[in-house]
Amino acid sequence: MSDPDAIWASLPVPALVLDENDMIARINPAAEGFLMTSSRALIGQPVWDKLAVNAPLEEAFERARANNAPLFVNDVDVGNGERAPMQCNLQVSPLAGQPGHMLMLISPRELAGRMTQNSSVKAAAKSAIGMAEMLAHEIKNPLAGITGAAQLLSMTLSPEDLELTDLIVSESRRIVALLERVEQFGNIVAPDLKPVNLHDVLDRARRSAMLGFAAHMSWTEDYDPSLPLALGDADQLLQVVLNLLKNAAEAAGGKPGTIRLRTYYEQSLRVRGRDGTEKALPLQIEIIDDGPGLPPAIAEDVFDPFVSGRENGTGLGLALAAKIISDHDGWISVNSVPGRTVFRISLQRAETN
Repeated sequence: MSDPDAIWASLPVPALVLDENDMIARINPAAEGFLMTSSRALIGQPVWDKLAVNAPLEEAFERARANNAPLFVNDVDVGNGERAPMQCNLQVSPLAGQPGHMLMLISPRELAGRMTQNSSVKAAAKSAIGMAEMLAHEIKNPLAGITGAAQLLSMTLSPEDLELTDLIVSESRRIVALLERVEQFGNIVAPDLKPVNLHDVLDRARRSAMLGFAAHMSWTEDYDPSLPLALGDADQLLQVVLNLLKNAAEAAGGKPGTIRLRTYYEQSLRVRGRDGTEKALPLQIEIIDDGPGLPPAIAEDVFDPFVSGRENGTGLGLALAAKIISDHDGWISVNSVPGRTVFRISLQRAETN
């Protein structure tokens, strides 16, 4: 017979047992990770002080307890004050043999989406690659001819007419640059997976950003010093972080703002890897800015190619970042409200001997 304690500890979703006064009586490791607090600090605490839910649940919870009936609540935002809320389903049920005690399961919707995210990102990237090959053949060569012809014409034109040829040349070069960015989807090689110190990657990206596109931003760092090494390609991860930092800096619109870099360990996150096996993604990076947030119309599709919230954006940077993280068998997500946008990267832990 299976050990009940082992089953409890192995549950892949956060689970809590609440006593008759809605105090936390027991909590599994997945819930410790979700609330980012140890069981020692949570046991005996009021659950509604530790769990923030954007729905009035207390009365429904009491009815379920009084009627000895289960309660199901779908599509609510659940957080704890420290992290961006996640859309979750809640399942609550009376605990057999313990009157007044209730079992609460928290099922992040994000976890279910992980199983299809890798394939959808790769399918979108594959479409972009195919389009890039067609565009490169059909457009880049004629553009080179147009640019050359405009430059030859400029040698015989009056200064008043040079503005037109200069416009032809500059716009042609802009289109070529766009096509070359699209082609990056096909040029990214498979990641060279090795043990990587994520804090080294973040520090390199921060220093580079501070000297360039994010010179106007303030920075805070909230690192977990005990975070183990990740399994990843340091150069590709640096490319992803730089892209996210650039987005955060541009969200400020040239005004001073704050970027917060955060790392922590959460053992409950898992996806199905490229080889079909389930992989744990306990290492978390969050890049948080205090800008205006993503436009609601694109928030769900921001990692798709050619989806951009900026007037002159190409919508390729985040799609490329998603492809790189997908190739790492990792996960990238975003939660955005005005004043707080959180991009989160979840990665595997490197095996150490």
